[in-house]
Amino acid sequence: MTVTGQLDAIDWKILKELQANGRITNVELAERVGLSPPPCLRRVKALEEAGYIAGYRALLDAGKLGFDVQLFAHVGLKSQAEAELNAFAARVRNWPLVRECYAVSGGADFILKCAARDIHTMQDFIIKELTAAPNVDSVKTTLILDVAKYQPGVPFA
Repeated sequence: MTVTGQLDAIDWKILKELQANGRITNVELAERVGLSPPPCLRRVKALEEAGYIAGYRALLDAGKLGFDVQLFAHVGLKSQAEAELNAFAARVRNWPLVRECYAVSGGADFILKCAARDIHTMQDFIIKELTAAPNVDSVKTTLILDVAKYQPGVPFA
C-alpha cells in the first residue's frame, strides 16, 4: 500500500491474484505483479493488517463430503427492533447448518444458506430450531438444485 493508505495498481494486482489462488507462493505472486519477493510480502502483510485481506480458506465440495441438501431460507422476524435483529444474528452464529447469513431488505429480514447431509436433518433444523426461534415470524425455503455459477469475492475487470 502506498504511504497515504490508498491502494495502488500493484495492490490491486496482488488482491486479484490472491483471490484467484490463495495458495500461490510469494515468489510466484511477486513475479506476476512485477515485484521482487521481499516488497511483495511486505505489501501482502500490509493488506492483511489493513483488513483488505480478511483471511484464507479452502473451498470444499459439499456434495463430495456428503452434504447433499443445501437451501436458502428467507426469514421474516416479528419485530425489526435492533435488539431483536442482533439477537437473531447471534443465534444464527451458533447453528452449524447455517453456512452464510445475510441481513437483507425486501421480503425477508435475513437470508440463510444452509447445508445438511440429508433432508431429514434439514427438516429437523427448520422445524425445531429455525421456525421455533424467538421472534421468527416466517420461514420460506428454496432448495438448491444446481449451482450455475459460484465465484466468491469481488469482480475484477
